[in-house]
Amino acid sequence: MTDLGTYDYVIVGAGSAGCLLANRLSADPATRVLLLEAGGKDDWLWFHVPAGYLFAIGHPRADWLFQTVAEAGLGGRSLAYSRGKVIGGSSSINAMIYMRGQAADYDGWRDLGLPGWGWDDVLPHFLAHEDHVAADGVFHRAGGEWRVEYPRVRWDILDAIRDAGAAAGIAPIDDFNRGDNAGSSYYQVNQRTGRRVSAAGAFLKPVLHRPNLRLETGVEVERVVIEGGRATGVAFRRDAALFTAQASGEVVLAAGAIGSPRILQSSGVGDPAALAAAGIPVLHALPGVGGNLQDHLQIRPVYQVAGVRTLNTDYANLIRRAAMGLDYVVRRRGPLTMAPSQLGMFAKSSPDQVTANLQFHFQPLSLDKWGDGLHRFGAFTASVCNLRPTSRGSVRPAGPDPYAAPLIAPGYLATEDDRRVAIQSLRLTRHIVAQQPLARFRPVEFRPGDAAQTDEELLAAAAALGTTIFHPVGTAAMRPASDPQAVLDGRLRVRGIAGLRVVDASAMPRIVSGNTNSPTLMIADKGAAMIRQDARG
Repeated sequence: MTDLGTYDYVIVGAGSAGCLLANRLSADPATRVLLLEAGGKDDWLWFHVPAGYLFAIGHPRADWLFQTVAEAGLGGRSLAYSRGKVIGGSSSINAMIYMRGQAADYDGWRDLGLPGWGWDDVLPHFLAHEDHVAADGVFHRAGGEWRVEYPRVRWDILDAIRDAGAAAGIAPIDDFNRGDNAGSSYYQVNQRTGRRVSAAGAFLKPVLHRPNLRLETGVEVERVVIEGGRATGVAFRRDAALFTAQASGEVVLAAGAIGSPRILQSSGVGDPAALAAAGIPVLHALPGVGGNLQDHLQIRPVYQVAGVRTLNTDYANLIRRAAMGLDYVVRRRGPLTMAPSQLGMFAKSSPDQVTANLQFHFQPLSLDKWGDGLHRFGAFTASVCNLRPTSRGSVRPAGPDPYAAPLIAPGYLATEDDRRVAIQSLRLTRHIVAQQPLARFRPVEFRPGDAAQTDEELLAAAAALGTTIFHPVGTAAMRPASDPQAVLDGRLRVRGIAGLRVVDASAMPRIVSGNTNSPTLMIADKGAAMIRQDARG
């Protein structure tokens, strides 16, 4: 076993959170930082061309290729559960949508007993690294690392859908990121003149020249080394070779909502029953590790349309396909700059909701599932998700092998509330599509189809069409000490083990009302400040 030496901080995972942490913690030249990443470098074209997610998701060069267990709420289906396996993590393969969530999300965290996590507390940490194309000095700033721009492509069908939303009572707004995202708008994206901006490109690669920052790729962490109630380092492997590294300050897990609980569990930290079932000795009992898994289940109705361009029809035409490539090369515009979703809407599934609890991702394309080819007819997809699911899932070890894929059980549609919202969301989708601004394109519901009318039939349709929107969070949650499921305190420290933090989406006590990547960066920005502050005493 080779010892890589001693560092002030050992960060596990060079995904969104890990890249920002490495940037901030290595800013002090007297601080030595080791960053460990299981994936490789982002030296593949499809990590940088925005539409490259179509090729990266499901590819072993980019994706952990996780699968869920059979989900009872989805009719026994097992889902592909993509997570980025490359520097930049999921920010290198995701939808690039810049979204903070709602002010009420963070005020809710604060009210759980987590002071310092309210909207007014976290907004400065969103702003600290933002580089917004339309900075206003209040809700958006320029000069940070995290570039935010407007889309560089438009579609008539999306303009019509936005008008249909307005006719259905969902008002157009110009920005989803001021604390209340109710309404419709085009998504702002993490791009710079038509190229993806990942956490690796924004935060890590610009500082890799620092002599006090060391990046190791292609390594998988087996466990955190814990001695006398303190994390002192990590053990990991590259191919068949085994390594250790020591942390004189802290070990920081930033391996994501799947990776971080898996590493805690393989270290003997977790729910005693789950560890015993997997044949892992219990070193420190923390029942909440791997529990509280929350994700946004997207239901994907598809509508055939006529008399209007969609990506389906453009891609099927060889001349137009060639024009797409030329437009991208010459102007960095057009469909190759597309995020998976361009038009967003936030709405209430019923009047009793306090704030918008549904998010729509409208796409001028359709396919059976990501990784499959586009349908050969003109169509759009009206993906809709419940932003605040009450169902909870888990991430559990499959056995004693620390490198084996974990058992991921999201628990979709497990509660009556989630099932009711799923039915309501499909009815609202139909209401929007039935509005006059779309009538000229003669939309016909391809999936689930007009035959599904009763609540029972719509719930069955939701189970058949539902899939992850890739937003897992909460599996090592911050909670007050009185909560038996608490894994972290409000400073992201693992309860009962000194020198160990989890700084990533695992820490969210409740899922935010929107896309999760930029909130994860906020957690990392705030976490880095806490780490530096605690080091100063």
